[in-house]
Amino acid sequence: MTQTTSRFFDEIAKLMTDAAGAAHGVRKEVETVMRAQAERVLRDLDVVQREEFEAVKAMAQKAREENEALSQRISALEAKKGSEATAAAKPRPARQTKPKSKPKT
Repeated sequence: MTQTTSRFFDEIAKLMTDAAGAAHGVRKEVETVMRAQAERVLRDLDVVQREEFEAVKAMAQKAREENEALSQRISALEAKKGSEATAAAKPRPARQTKPKSKPKT
């Protein structure tokens, strides 16, 4: 009787192993279908992918940095031009002219 019981348990163990393998396969298939469905929904909603978002974010950061550098450069040029303008606008000493004599009448 021990051999019959052992064989019975071996068969049950084999069935359970096969069932676990089948369940794993079904799980993988369901995950694949769900992932494809989710990607389709996101694509239909026109949601941006992470890679595209990161690329645009990096471009925006670079543009901000360039904008700041150009702003500083413009400020420096304006300051330089302002100092040149004030130097050119300084009044020159007036020339001494002889006072005109009034005609005698």
